[in-house]
Order: sequence, then structure tokens, then C-alpha cells
Amino acid sequence: MRIDDIKPYGRNPRRNEKAVPVVAESIKEFGLKGQIVLESRLNPVIVAGHSRWAACRSLGWEEIPDERIDYCEDLTEEQVRAYRLADNRTGEIAVWNKAMLRSEAAAIKSRSAIDMGRFAFDFKGASLPHGAERLRTDRGYNLGMIAAADCARDGYPRLSACRKAPERLLGFNFAKTSDDTGAGLHFFLDDYQFERVWASPDRYLGLLGRFACALTPDFSLYADMPLPMQQWNVYRSLALGKYWQRNGISVVPSLQWAGKATFAFCFKGVPKDATVAASTVGVKREKESIRLWCAGMAEAMRQCRPRCILLYGGNIGFDFGGTKVIEYQNEVTERMNNGR
Repeated sequence: MRIDDIKPYGRNPRRNEKAVPVVAESIKEFGLKGQIVLESRLNPVIVAGHSRWAACRSLGWEEIPDERIDYCEDLTEEQVRAYRLADNRTGEIAVWNKAMLRSEAAAIKSRSAIDMGRFAFDFKGASLPHGAERLRTDRGYNLGMIAAADCARDGYPRLSACRKAPERLLGFNFAKTSDDTGAGLHFFLDDYQFERVWASPDRYLGLLGRFACALTPDFSLYADMPLPMQQWNVYRSLALGKYWQRNGISVVPSLQWAGKATFAFCFKGVPKDATVAASTVGVKREKESIRLWCAGMAEAMRQCRPRCILLYGGNIGFDFGGTKVIEYQNEVTERMNNGR
């Protein structure tokens, strides 16, 4: 349809002037995806789509594709007038989850050359808008990554089952320098070596995605930690695992536990009949550590009923029954024994 044959509504109460350049940028980047709605073929006055029409004119278009034109010929005159107002109002009612919006924009920036500033998304202003303090808090707790709506009733995210069983488990601290993309990444390390994946989750998606799978971070559950801190570390591990899965990364849950008091929550979110991972690193030195490890693994077997266990550090004499176990040696110990 010729663009000059389309007529704007003379009494349109919506002022679109500031929106037109932004809509034009969107059309240049993505094409014309929405529709321009007219009263009828005989009376082609715009009902909805004034900004799209004006943006197309500003880009020098002479025609609007027919598939992008719709008509209100099934509506009465009063319904047309009401719809013209309602269409604009309904768009104003929705609100942004600003933390999630920032997270989405950051993910787009990290993976493409698309500048969201062209579409009036500006996160760089020195004067922060009302509510910016809440956004700082959201970022600190990664609520744009995982929020309450993403969790089960018990408050913990649920991971999807994974069947990956790589030939090698590589420590996250060697990920940037390794070209072994068939390996799985483990986090059976001191927490300070991977705390950054929680502090800046978007930054590491590309790195993690290079490998066959990633184990969830093994945030510590030391026996002398207060119980809420242990629960927080279980939550953080699951939240990152859930976020990674959403971004196409294969994720194997790392089982983590401390004393018996943690059994009520430490296996939450771990899928049943799936592949899981566990570590015996640092356990073999004391009989009490071995006893606690075996008690936790027995509870994990009862609650999670794993199909396969990726065991990093070797078996310490636990009877896994008929469950498949793939053992991986501690590469740090091997390097030390070999003088590297």
C-alpha cells in the first residue's frame, strides 16, 4: 500500500514525535515487524501504528507491505475510537523488571554488536532515576538473573537433568588457558578462585559455553558456618546452574553437604535420576571427614537417586551399589607429584 495513501488521525491524543526516531532505528535493525491498523480500505485512517507509519516515512519508504496492514472493518465507529485509545493505554500499564532488563541488555551487548542505546535504553546516565537504589540491590543479589518466580516453593531453583559424562574434569581456574573443549569444568576449588562467577555472571557465559559441560559451583558448606550462610551457598550454586542452563550450557549439579542439619536443604533443586558430581578432595586425611562424607553421600543417594556420579578425587571406599561411577583424579595433586 502506498505510504501517502495512509492518513494519520487528526485528533490523535498521543504525541509520538520523540518515539519516531527510535522506532526508525528498530525498523532499520529488525525490519517492520508490527502492523499498521487502519479504519477500513475505503477510509485508510490510522487507528494504531502512528509511530511505525511516521518512522517508515522518515526512512524514505514509499510503500508499506500489505501483510503489515490490518483493518478494523469488523468494528463499529465507536469501537474504532475506543480501540485507538485502548491500544496506546495498554502499552503503558506494563512495567519493567529493571534488574532483569539490565541483565538482558548486558547479555545482548556481550554477544553482539547491537547497541541498545539506539532504542532509548540508556544505563549510563550519571543521574540515576528514582528507584536506582533498588536496582543496585537487585544487582548485588543477582535478582535479574534468578528471582523468586524462578524458584520452587521451597525457595530453591530446580535444575534440569543432564547426562553429560566428559572424559576429563578441568578446574575453572584453568579454563581461560585450556583448549580442551571436550572437558567439563569443575569448581572443586577454594571459593575465592570462582567467587567472580557470582559477582559478574554475564561475563563468564561465553567462557563456560566453550566446554562440554559445567559443574555447579561448589560454594563451601563448612561445618562452623551459620546455617543460613550454608543455605545461601546452596542457593547460589543452584541459581548460577539455572542461569547457565537458560543460556544453553550443559550443567551437572555438584553435590554439597556438611553435617546432618544440612540434609534438609543441601540437595534441593538437584534432579533425580540424572548425572551428578561430587568431590573427595581433602576428605582422605581424617577418619571423621571420611565418616561425614560417606553419611552425606548416602543421603544424596537416597534423596537424588542419581543415575551416574562424576567422582572427582577418587573413591574413598563408599559403596555406590549399582550406580555408575566415573572417577577423575585430582589434577592439582598430579601436577604437584610430577613437579609442575
